[in-house]
Amino acid sequence: MLVYSSGLDLSTSALRLLRRELTARRRRIGTRRRRLACGRQALMALAHLRCGHTFAQLAAGFGVGLATAHRYVTEAVAVVAVLAPTLQQAMAVAARKAFVILDGTLLPIDRIAADRPFYSGKHRKHRKHRKHGMNVQVLTDPFGKLIWASPALAGAVHDIQAARTHGLLDALSTGSIRCWADKAYQGSGPSVRVPFRGRWNKLSAGKKAVNRAHAKIRALGEQAMATLKSWRLLRKLRCSTTRITDLVKAVLALELTASA
Repeated sequence: MLVYSSGLDLSTSALRLLRRELTARRRRIGTRRRRLACGRQALMALAHLRCGHTFAQLAAGFGVGLATAHRYVTEAVAVVAVLAPTLQQAMAVAARKAFVILDGTLLPIDRIAADRPFYSGKHRKHRKHRKHGMNVQVLTDPFGKLIWASPALAGAVHDIQAARTHGLLDALSTGSIRCWADKAYQGSGPSVRVPFRGRWNKLSAGKKAVNRAHAKIRALGEQAMATLKSWRLLRKLRCSTTRITDLVKAVLALELTASA
């Protein structure tokens, strides 16, 4: 395999955070010597998350075995994933905002058509857009900056069902936090504001104006989706579905560190 030098479009804060956490872990478990130093292991994990490089590519680039590359990356992801904010911590942040924006995204996965639980029919009118994936709920501030991302559920789970499963709707209601969301969250409760339903040509002028204003607000939440998927690994996941929650949490923790 050919190997070449490349760069990562990340700030050094992400590398410092991951290196610090890996160093602390090695001290806790009493690791004496490893093939790669903490800084190189952190860089390998960031290359996997940001660029989507396979373990074979990482092994060749960093001069380690395939099993070692897999073990190093998995360890690094687990170490940083625990730093992601919990729902309670996210609600404490959201309570200080004028409002928050809620939306769901589908992270594509490598699955065959027979895997029905992961088959999302969100775009029912466009068969070619239907995908296999994992449903992740994302909460942002009024400017589209990430606050929280949920554990991953199978893509067949509807957005409102996913939000209920995670306890997000109850948390928003309990904290009296105003939230803007799309039509998929119709019936979520008084804290969640959704646009008026119905065909556009049958809506009154007042309802159309409300829906336009609502769409402008929700459009800012799309920035968070773009931020998540700037980590190329999340654009097409080819790993076990049990690992995806940790991958999302790791990306969230790194993004919040960079933005801070």
